[in-house]
Amino acid sequence: MNHFQALRIQIRAYLIFVILVENLLIIVGLWFVLGHFDVSLGFAALGAYAVSVVMTFIITFAATDYALQPLKAVWLTILHILPGDHRVAAPNISKLPVGRTLVASLSAQIYQIASIAEQYDSEEQKTAKMEKTRSNLIANALPLPLLVLDKESNVIFANESCLRYLEQTAPEVVGKDVYSVLDMSFSSDDTFDTWLRKAKTSTVTATKTWERVRLNRPGNPLQFDLAAYYNKDNPSGVETVLVLFDHTETYAQDDQAMSFVALAVHELRTPLTLLRGYIELFDDELGDKLDDELKDFMFKMNAAAQQLSAFVNNILNVARIEGDQLFLRLREDNWSETVQAAVRSWALRAHVRGIKIECQVAPGLPTVGVDRVSIYEVISNLIDNAIKYSGNGKKIVIKSALTKDGLVETTVQDFGVGIPESVMPNLFSKFYRNYRNRAQIGGTGLGLYLAKTIVTAHGGNIWVRSKEGEGTTFGFTVMPYAKLADEQKNGDNKDITTSAHGWIKNHSLYRR
Repeated sequence: MNHFQALRIQIRAYLIFVILVENLLIIVGLWFVLGHFDVSLGFAALGAYAVSVVMTFIITFAATDYALQPLKAVWLTILHILPGDHRVAAPNISKLPVGRTLVASLSAQIYQIASIAEQYDSEEQKTAKMEKTRSNLIANALPLPLLVLDKESNVIFANESCLRYLEQTAPEVVGKDVYSVLDMSFSSDDTFDTWLRKAKTSTVTATKTWERVRLNRPGNPLQFDLAAYYNKDNPSGVETVLVLFDHTETYAQDDQAMSFVALAVHELRTPLTLLRGYIELFDDELGDKLDDELKDFMFKMNAAAQQLSAFVNNILNVARIEGDQLFLRLREDNWSETVQAAVRSWALRAHVRGIKIECQVAPGLPTVGVDRVSIYEVISNLIDNAIKYSGNGKKIVIKSALTKDGLVETTVQDFGVGIPESVMPNLFSKFYRNYRNRAQIGGTGLGLYLAKTIVTAHGGNIWVRSKEGEGTTFGFTVMPYAKLADEQKNGDNKDITTSAHGWIKNHSLYRR
């Protein structure tokens, strides 16, 4: 979601709330007057109309002031950098109730444009304006940590907020390589360094944001969102601007919450294992002696226990990923056997729901390099979703075949409720669930996040295609063992160890 869209949603939500409150107050007032005073309905309606007119004027003035605050902040920023005696104080962006991120981004670009205009001044004017712009405009107007880089990615300016945030002085930062100043780690291969190198070779201007970036500091790591702006061949020498949005406390709370949930869920594993063992024992020993109704009960108990096991495994695996403790051991494996095993394990639950699972694995598929336990979780989560969202559909189709790129692709297709187009971009986000059916269909919002993370760690891709009312197809790829990079193989060693999610170092792309 871009900054402008976020601002638009905030303003819409504010207006909807205010208008609904106004209507509610008028209705309640009308009901009170009619119930407690001896007045005609027409007179009461006329009074309600008069109140509505007054409140409309009040709401119009309040809503206008609220919605125009971001525009006013940008206007004050422009007035602040204009030469002359009419300059005004720089706006305090941190106090804006709405549109803070958008205004901060626009302000940074306004300062960038102002610095470009300085090339038309004399050398003395240019030097004076540059110093004043850097020391006053950026430092005072932006309460957010900000770094300015030159063409060699060296820091040429850091505002006071940034120096406080990094707990360093200007001489320790200015003139240094940005990668030594900001020892950043990212949760995927899409790092700042990767983006900047690509921007320098393929574009003139570019912007990019990252969430949950980790700043590695001894004993006190920080976590923040990062925004970057790139401008090639800027005459002033300012090529890249970085803005940091600190969320250390918020993200730390998320991590602690996940750790607590994982600890609690871990305690379920032992009784759950016992429960499934007893269910299987009763089925083996008493299966032939039970009537049809009791057999149905046993089926449903077994399916429920299986669903609870999947929930427990998802929580624990996500906790390991967040703690960078889930390591995968990729081995040469028969893909058909892996898929068939997952299908067999979920056939019972599908049967309870009246759904048939069809499995079509193309013959002659090459062996694949997978961690069988973790890739089983991927297939299980996709089948579990297909069962839950099948609605009135009575069939799930699973196919595996070789793509034209030589990868082994597996699809899981249901014919159920489908997914709204607006939901699709967020499907693989942690804890995200479709707001339209989360009240009717249980889940944690972790299954697809876990699936994407594990598939990515295997060197594959995961995708989704859906249409409301017609069903959904999820697909993912894994690499044939023969296609794994030679450097990942160690002689005759058939095992390849990799981390499922570990933080990616910004400059060296080194995985911990």
